[in-house]
Amino acid sequence: MTKNTIYIVDVTNRDGVQTSRLGLAKLQKTMVNIYLDEMGVTQSEFGFPTTNHEINYLNANLELAARGAIKTTKLSGWMRGIESDVLESFKNVPALKIVNLSVSTSDQMIQGKYGGKKTRADIIDSTVKAVKAAYKCGAEIVGVNAEDASRTEQEQLVEFALAVKKAGAKRFRYCDTLGFDSPDVAYTRMKDLAVRTGMDLEVHFHNDLGMAVANSVRGAQGAIDGGVDAYINTAVNGMGERAGNADLACCVLAILKSSGFAGKYRLDPNIKISKIWQLAKYTSYAFGLPIPINYPAVGGNAFAHESGIHADGALKDRRNYELYDYEELGRGEPEIVETGRMITTGEYGGIKGFRDVYNRISIEFKDDEEARNILELARYANVHTQFPLTESELKFIYHHPDLAAKIMTVIPFYKPSENLKSASNSAAKKPFTKSFPSPLNSPACRAGIRNDLDT
Repeated sequence: MTKNTIYIVDVTNRDGVQTSRLGLAKLQKTMVNIYLDEMGVTQSEFGFPTTNHEINYLNANLELAARGAIKTTKLSGWMRGIESDVLESFKNVPALKIVNLSVSTSDQMIQGKYGGKKTRADIIDSTVKAVKAAYKCGAEIVGVNAEDASRTEQEQLVEFALAVKKAGAKRFRYCDTLGFDSPDVAYTRMKDLAVRTGMDLEVHFHNDLGMAVANSVRGAQGAIDGGVDAYINTAVNGMGERAGNADLACCVLAILKSSGFAGKYRLDPNIKISKIWQLAKYTSYAFGLPIPINYPAVGGNAFAHESGIHADGALKDRRNYELYDYEELGRGEPEIVETGRMITTGEYGGIKGFRDVYNRISIEFKDDEEARNILELARYANVHTQFPLTESELKFIYHHPDLAAKIMTVIPFYKPSENLKSASNSAAKKPFTKSFPSPLNSPACRAGIRNDLDT
């Protein structure tokens, strides 16, 4: 890495998928990684190695990288900053090379989460052990995350960062977990951390006050001005817990186009902004969440003009009312799913319709055996995502059928204790239909608990 450069670490597949009431299937997470790679994003925090249902997906994506199907984007795992999590992570996903270890550092969280059972010294000690364990297990880059850093005293953050740096940590992540900071505070704290620790810094800002992008780019400025590389944590379309994370497109465009950045700070040269549009559109489709019409860069009205003065000015010279060109973003209006007459393939699709679908994306099968194998995978993918398959998903399944099968295979964790067996046997003797009142007459329905389905 070159010093004084701003890189992107996208966390859509780790923090973005924690968006309440939404999520991505493992195939969709894989496609996000592939789209991020096509855009040239430095790193994707692609999931949780301690979570059983993630294991096949994580291993398969690392195999994709080994095959060269993911070339630029490095895949990193997230885990708690404790030795047992590290050991379990590498047992589950042995090929991990980049990890981020997370631990809460504020007084609020030490008391509110740990109940005062851990001291600050305990937290530093356990995190240091976790860092050393990660390197023993084969990690090449270990980053340490300070959760709720924005509500942690600066001196305590510096002490923590220096301790994990001594243990071998390469990066320190400042997490504004509650979206608490303002841009000036973000700049000042990042610059001070950079100067006093000499560590490359990751900035992770949430959008609870609507300042995630501003804080991220300003924090990155502080890190660069302090003499280290900056890594901005982003999520596609700003997905994430509560009000979400810093939006990928907005952060990239702010660095490239805003008066405070343009020509002054260096963005990772691998970034291709021409891929922003397709990444945003696919992610929107996969989450089942439309992009707001007035969203910057990728919203439906981002390049729309109605008022007379604006329309006249834009027609004379687009630079009058457009800061950047829609062509730069690779922007068009492709339909993810065709409209009009169409033949689709899904969980009940047949071989003739299936062949037609693949013919339209210029893929011909060598023989009937190959066609039927890919058809079964496509059927399963439809069950897996519950959405019509996109062209990119169909192509992925065709080119990597073995890994597609692995990615879509989730084995539930179930080890019944005697109590569970007893409960199961007891439940089997009771007819379930008598256990549930009519939905319309249920207390939950009358209380309005299900109203979330209408929002």
